[in-house]
Amino acid sequence: MRVYAMSPLKVLLPRGVMAVALIASALLAGCASSLRMDNTVQSFSALSEVPAAVGYRYERLPSQRQDPAQPRLEAIADAALARTGLRRDDASPTFTVQVWSRMQYAVSPWAQPRWGGWTGWGGVGLGSHYGIGMGIGFPLGGIDSPWYQREVGLILREVASGRVVYETHAFHEGYWIDPARAWPAMFEAALQGFPQPPTGVRRVDITLTR
Repeated sequence: MRVYAMSPLKVLLPRGVMAVALIASALLAGCASSLRMDNTVQSFSALSEVPAAVGYRYERLPSQRQDPAQPRLEAIADAALARTGLRRDDASPTFTVQVWSRMQYAVSPWAQPRWGGWTGWGGVGLGSHYGIGMGIGFPLGGIDSPWYQREVGLILREVASGRVVYETHAFHEGYWIDPARAWPAMFEAALQGFPQPPTGVRRVDITLTR
């Protein structure tokens, strides 16, 4: 009598389940380490240099004036702007600053087709006429991986002329990140290179420590 051994689990796993398992493993491994947030950034500048300690105040769109989240977003932008040498000065600013953010749910590029029921696999064969089946099942219908698209933007204008002298955007998409951690990293990425950033679309990675 010959006994056929089962193949290793990684061979038996359907592609959909294996992809989910790999993603879960990566997320668990990342819990004990830092997270690298990749941002797609594009900036436009009419500035050659900025004098030290130049002040700014915020300018809000009508839709932002009653938004309770706007002051918090501006406070986050303050920290990133401070690293460039600019400072908040509502009384006598040289510039006005307008900031915005958006986040929306999107379909993950790793999303698997959704269907109902369970799937199973595996087996042990004994001899040529008899068999004993052994299976493992997973409820694949309903597996979903939350995926988000995030973007921040900043516009800097001269108070005296109203001319836009700096515009920048940062975009990121991926799994859930607390906005309290994501927005500061994205504004930091958006302002890298200020006041003379590289031209064109570029990638800026920011490390978020756990």
